[in-house]
Amino acid sequence: MSLFSKGRKYIEGVERPDGKQQRALLHVVLSLAWPMMLEDLVFTLVQYVDYAMVGSLGVEATAAVGSTSTVNWMIGSSTAALGVGFVAYISQAFGAKDEVRARRASAQSLLVTLVMGVFFTALTLSLSRMVPVWMRVDPAVRDLAAEYFFILYTPMLFRTATTILGRVLAGAGETKLPMKIGIGQNLINVVLNFLMIYETRQVAVFGLEFTMPGAGLGVRGAAIASAIAIAAGGIMSVIGLLRNKKISPIGYTMKPDGEILRPCLRVAVPNMLQRLITSFGYVIFASMINTIGTIATAAHTIANTVESAFYIPGYGMQVAAATLTGNAIGARDRRLQRAQAGVIITLEIGLMLVTGGLLFAFAPAMVGIFSSDPEVVGLGSTVLRMVALSEPFYGVSIITEGMLQGAGRTKMPLVFNIIGMWGVRILGTFICTQVLGLGLVAAWGCMIAHNMLLFILFALYYMRGRWNPLKDGADVSFAAQP
Repeated sequence: MSLFSKGRKYIEGVERPDGKQQRALLHVVLSLAWPMMLEDLVFTLVQYVDYAMVGSLGVEATAAVGSTSTVNWMIGSSTAALGVGFVAYISQAFGAKDEVRARRASAQSLLVTLVMGVFFTALTLSLSRMVPVWMRVDPAVRDLAAEYFFILYTPMLFRTATTILGRVLAGAGETKLPMKIGIGQNLINVVLNFLMIYETRQVAVFGLEFTMPGAGLGVRGAAIASAIAIAAGGIMSVIGLLRNKKISPIGYTMKPDGEILRPCLRVAVPNMLQRLITSFGYVIFASMINTIGTIATAAHTIANTVESAFYIPGYGMQVAAATLTGNAIGARDRRLQRAQAGVIITLEIGLMLVTGGLLFAFAPAMVGIFSSDPEVVGLGSTVLRMVALSEPFYGVSIITEGMLQGAGRTKMPLVFNIIGMWGVRILGTFICTQVLGLGLVAAWGCMIAHNMLLFILFALYYMRGRWNPLKDGADVSFAAQP
């Protein structure tokens, strides 16, 4: 029995699930979410290893790698937005038990991957020299930052495949396969880092000393290692999708199919605009921080990296929330949708309370992994402890947005994020850093205010219920319509 069918079975004929049924639904949610959390955890740990290895080369190396990280996030989130449309469509198709429509969508995802992968490759490589300039990176490290960026985005087609096809599989309730691919990709990255970054050297492990070969390429080696791992992940993603029994596109055309693409794009385009606009805001935010100085840039980069690990429960649960919501809507099962929402939100708040507490308690030790500079450690720890207090609130907005994605409702999240990013974070940071001459602590205070505003807006919108196509019992799910 599939996870989707189990969820329905547990609340069949029940208006309000009791404790036993809620625990059963929790099992369904976790079965879908834990592979995504583990995949994100491994990815974050590999980022930690990357930054720790590069950090051992000095503050300038850390700044060269981290100074364009916000642009990296912007590009990656834009491709992920395309996957959101397929998650909503495919999960609703499975809810309606329409396997043919789901497989047709899977075939169209390959077309979108090819077209957008080529587009983003051309775009990123052509702009690689300009990105560090736009980010106002210290002139001393601009050339190194540009080279790192160019190498990292050479396999952009493969990166796009991993992102979009992973969402396609998640929409079908298949999260273990993307997890395995992600872990394999990141293990390749770690091994190649050891071989590419450092010179050949003597290494002692458990009292045994041996020669570890190395290319001694430094920051350039870190980029090459990541590029090879990304290419491997993309290839594995394509093979995994083709072989998957539930959602394989084999036998279905890759020619443009408007019946599939139009509804998917109606969901994906607002989400992509949201991510582009807010990500561009992150770029502006980071560029203003870069003007404060190298210490602030390094502390900001490291704090961002540390913080990302503690958002794993949120973003791991977000795709699960989108998939399960879409499936319930496709099945036109209001009780299931409502019961799943209660379990997901409760679980998310609990997890984010734990991660927020851990982040607050261990902030200095976490920053110390990446830098031994006392100024960087002190500044990074301060801003991390500030943001730790807002973790549970931000987690609610992450999960609520996931449920809206599964329902195909992505326009209001676009509006909310524009207001928060540009009306609070960017304007506030500009006033604090460029007008008043304040530092990183003030900038992160503006970021926290942005996160709290999102919590308020998403919570109010969710409780009003206008987003829910099942509220009045009508079937308005796009996957069930031609």
